[in-house]
Amino acid sequence: MPKDADDRDIRHDWTRAEIAAFYDLPFGDLIFRAQTLHRRYFAPNQVQLSTLLSVKTGGCSEDCAYCPQSAHYETSIGADKLMDVEAVLAEARAAKAQGAQRFCMGAAWRQPKDRDLDAICAMVSGVKALGLETCATLGMLAADQAQRLKTAGLDYYNHNLDTAPEFYGAIITTRVYQDRLDTLDEVRAAGMKVCCGGIVGMGENRDHRVGLIAALANLPEHPDSVPINMLVKVAGTPLAEAAPVDEIEFVRTIGVARICMPKSAVRLSAGREGMSEALQALCFLAGANSIFCGPRLLTTPNPTRDADREMMDRLGLSPMAP
Repeated sequence: MPKDADDRDIRHDWTRAEIAAFYDLPFGDLIFRAQTLHRRYFAPNQVQLSTLLSVKTGGCSEDCAYCPQSAHYETSIGADKLMDVEAVLAEARAAKAQGAQRFCMGAAWRQPKDRDLDAICAMVSGVKALGLETCATLGMLAADQAQRLKTAGLDYYNHNLDTAPEFYGAIITTRVYQDRLDTLDEVRAAGMKVCCGGIVGMGENRDHRVGLIAALANLPEHPDSVPINMLVKVAGTPLAEAAPVDEIEFVRTIGVARICMPKSAVRLSAGREGMSEALQALCFLAGANSIFCGPRLLTTPNPTRDADREMMDRLGLSPMAP
């Protein structure tokens, strides 16, 4: 945080009306407000770089309508076993060599079994020993599981809220919103940092996007990282034919997230492969300051590292200092 910043803008009591008013601002005014706050709390032209690896793919018992890894849908994604620890560490070494600062490991589980945590904890410890920040997304966690991951050296735990509470049932029926909130509570209680955001373009309306930002910004602590994903439509999932979200509306969502959570890293996450460089530039202007680098995000495409390097060079952006 820059030396002249303080916590004057940090609130946990945002009303939906206040958040909706930010969405309604003239576009230039919204960008100006978001960029002002961004510069108050972050170096303005630095981007945090993470790499995401699927360490256990497919066969998930959840029915998330956007996810090709769900066992409920016929997609091209098969069910694989948990990767070998050494194979994961090889991927982490390669990611670090390519400039990644954080290595995120994802497993398609409703909740990890205790026997699986032995291998996951070994992965976390090994990645941490390489000098990388560690992150995992493994589904719901019990208190003892969260503590085991913290003890192994896990820095961040990702568990997205996905959408507004009132729209959640249209996207997922195998668990409820409170399940998500309970896992976030366990992560914070264990002393890990929270990575939590949502997905835009799942058929929700602006009120639902307002509700998502309200749910995130009114958590007991703002997430340290807030991924804002644009839906990647995958054949075989219920959302394969979802209408595309308006690009300016997507940028507005980035800007409103920055205003309501000024100290959080706002991650321009899934969907970048389908975004123009100009759209991504607008997202950075609106306060995004984190991306996933590398050619895949779990099972969906992502821009290549070379393409990201070239884009960052053209925009005058540099990797955030660890």
